[in-house]
Parts: sequence; structure tokens; C-alpha cells
Amino acid sequence: MSDTNDTPDDEDSIDLVEIGTEEVDEDGNVVLDELVATVDGDGNIVAMTETIAVVTPDGDVVIDETVSVAGDDGELHVIKEELQISEAGDEA
Repeated sequence: MSDTNDTPDDEDSIDLVEIGTEEVDEDGNVVLDELVATVDGDGNIVAMTETIAVVTPDGDVVIDETVSVAGDDGELHVIKEELQISEAGDEA
């Protein structure tokens, strides 16, 4: 899946690009991976969020979210990373 929003094509515009994948690995885990990138008018990524969710056959869930922004050096730098683990049978 890939989506973009419809903003004007000028150098001050910002677009959001979303790419998501879903697969089942060799252990039977369902793995979802979603990238959302903020792209400037020149096509440079200025920020990105990646969320990876893994659901095991036993019902355990692991969610790893990473937020990165572009630095003055043009490279993406992680500013936040959060890991959530929920085992099957845990109270919500």
C-alpha cells in the first residue's frame, strides 16, 4: 500500500507518503510495517515514523515505533523510540 496526499507542487509544499506491508514470518507471526514520511517540495525526507507491529500465534503483541527527523547534515536522526509489549492474557 502506498498513499500520498494532494498538496500543491511548489518548493514550500509538504507531502506525506505512507507505505505499509503485512506478512507472516516462518514462525507464524503476523508482521505489520508502516512507514510515514514527510517530504518537502524538493523530494527530501524531512521526518519519518516507522511502526512495526508483531502479533504471535499465542496472541502476544510487540509494537516498536521510531520517529526520526532530518538534521542539518541531511541524515535522519532518531528523536523518539518506543517499545510496547503486551502478552496474551494481560489486562488492558
